[in-house]
Amino acid sequence: MATKKAAQKSLSLAPVLDLNEANVLHGKLMALRGNNLVIDASAVERVGALCVQVLMAGAKSWEEDKQSFTFAKVSDAFTKTTQLIGVNIDHLMAQEI
Repeated sequence: MATKKAAQKSLSLAPVLDLNEANVLHGKLMALRGNNLVIDASAVERVGALCVQVLMAGAKSWEEDKQSFTFAKVSDAFTKTTQLIGVNIDHLMAQEI
């Protein structure tokens, strides 16, 4: 049973997502493009606006590719920062089944 369905990959985010990490994060996302992606942000202690922008651009790219891009787990720090800068990721959270 060979199906052409995209594989699901996961990406665990670094504890500190600052300016230096934005380029690294972009590279990791580009390497995973074409696959359904589950993001684990549970270890994030600090996140900068640029990394949030990289993640949101990734979500948009995955949407355009008709692939899933979801956050399985997020830390309180990640949630608070996204709320503080006005980014709502509720629609990207994995749904409990």
